[in-house]
Amino acid sequence: MAASLAAIFNSIQMKRITVFLFVLVSVSCLAQRYDAKKGDFKNLKGIAEFNVTFDYNGQIVNGFDTEEEFLNEKMHKREHREGAAEKFHEDWFSNREKQYEPAFVNYFNKMFKDGQVKVGKNPEAKYTMHLKTTWVYPGYNAGTDIGPAKVSAIITVSETYNPANILLMVEFDKVIGLKHDIMTNTLGDRISWAYEKLAKNLALQLKRFL
Repeated sequence: MAASLAAIFNSIQMKRITVFLFVLVSVSCLAQRYDAKKGDFKNLKGIAEFNVTFDYNGQIVNGFDTEEEFLNEKMHKREHREGAAEKFHEDWFSNREKQYEPAFVNYFNKMFKDGQVKVGKNPEAKYTMHLKTTWVYPGYNAGTDIGPAKVSAIITVSETYNPANILLMVEFDKVIGLKHDIMTNTLGDRISWAYEKLAKNLALQLKRFL
């Protein structure tokens, strides 16, 4: 009888472990979904500093054929409030340098607490990390109903003075933003959190080769 109970207990434990491992692997894959287009992450081993540049030209906003179409619709909805349409347009572009880029840089560097790898706007660095945003979903905030932003981007790492020498070109698809304080959940906040998650996913891959 005791042996039978032990066998049942062991069977239950094994099932629990199997389910845990399945969930762990599934979450890991979702968090780090990427497609290496050229080169390999191992080519970046030993590089301590990257210049970083950002490119938003031609990016698509979810649900619209062009970024201009998105802006026109959002501005039209705000025309009844004085200055609101113009402010939305201004913020859409200024938030890139004010929020999204610092969010990516700061979160990436935070992932390497002892500073063994860092990114920043330093054209003198030997290697450059070029981040081209290809798609963005701004998310939404409707009171208790909140949808996080998402971004897709192609990150290319090459020699700063020889851009043709590409060490890695990798695409991250529909990266879901990290959730922060819902009380300050503006469009700019939501998208900046998606860039933080993008930085996190990239850093996790680089850490594998340190």
